[in-house]
Amino acid sequence: MSSGQEPQRQSQSVANASLNNPQTSSTMQQQSPPPNPSSAPSPLTKADKDTMPASKVRYIDTAAAYDLWSTVYDTDGNFLQALDTIEMQTLLPRAISMLSPQPQSQHQPADEAAHAQPVGLKAVDLGCGTGRNTLQLLSHETITDIVGLELSAKMLDIAQQRCTDALLQRASTTNPNPTLSFHQFNMLTDTLPPTAHNVDLVISTLVLEHIPLQPFFATATSMLRPGGLLLLTNMHSDMGRISQAGFVDPKTGEKIRPTSYAHTVGDTMAAAEKAGLELVGDVKEVGVTEELADVLGERAKKWIGIKVWFGGIWRRGSQQ
Repeated sequence: MSSGQEPQRQSQSVANASLNNPQTSSTMQQQSPPPNPSSAPSPLTKADKDTMPASKVRYIDTAAAYDLWSTVYDTDGNFLQALDTIEMQTLLPRAISMLSPQPQSQHQPADEAAHAQPVGLKAVDLGCGTGRNTLQLLSHETITDIVGLELSAKMLDIAQQRCTDALLQRASTTNPNPTLSFHQFNMLTDTLPPTAHNVDLVISTLVLEHIPLQPFFATATSMLRPGGLLLLTNMHSDMGRISQAGFVDPKTGEKIRPTSYAHTVGDTMAAAEKAGLELVGDVKEVGVTEELADVLGERAKKWIGIKVWFGGIWRRGSQQ
């Protein structure tokens, strides 16, 4: 995740290495969005259908919430993360396959061009959290430059250590080492670090929920080169209207909730279009079935019959 109130902190680049590497869903065809998506929703508070007593819910700013959450984020059985990881195994390779390497010079001899190595791709994980999907980026050898941006300092520290360990364990002797760096970043207040400009691919997974649509898409678009891609996933608004993101603090028993918004798929599509991004293919929406709940774990069972996730790929226009 990446949004909130804390100042930017940049970390030093990480040592490089190269890596070897049953659900109900529906898709929304690309179409004209609803006519007036510009009226941003207010942050969510206690939802009407939330069964947690209000006295046991504490709302705090997003950075502080994720700093606290970092201690159990990867172990508390969050089924939406598990679903997102499953969907990313298809969505990420699809996005990468759409990105052609930069063309060889027209003056380069044909025999050299035939044997030349393709120019690597640069990717940003916007709201990298503890590095769950940064690790997926590292597994693709065509991506040779990776930047992780994250609001929460404690989440960022975990991501950096996790990815550094993965690089050291899976180093390759046959391919150039990827460049990997991490920066603390607040998209509401901070200036993008120089390494996060003119990139081929931005991925942002389960982040949009925590920030208004306009600043999110303005940030993502400003990072992309013309023709670059944004891979976006988020909690579905059908789920967000019932219960927002959060966790139970093991020390206090309180449900900790950061700032959240229940962005609809239609509003998301419209805001992306307004920012100059074109939907590539469809937006996929996933609802929990009994079969899928068996895969995702016990916490998914109360969401059977409800859409909980959506994701898609957008391209920045070549004329921007």
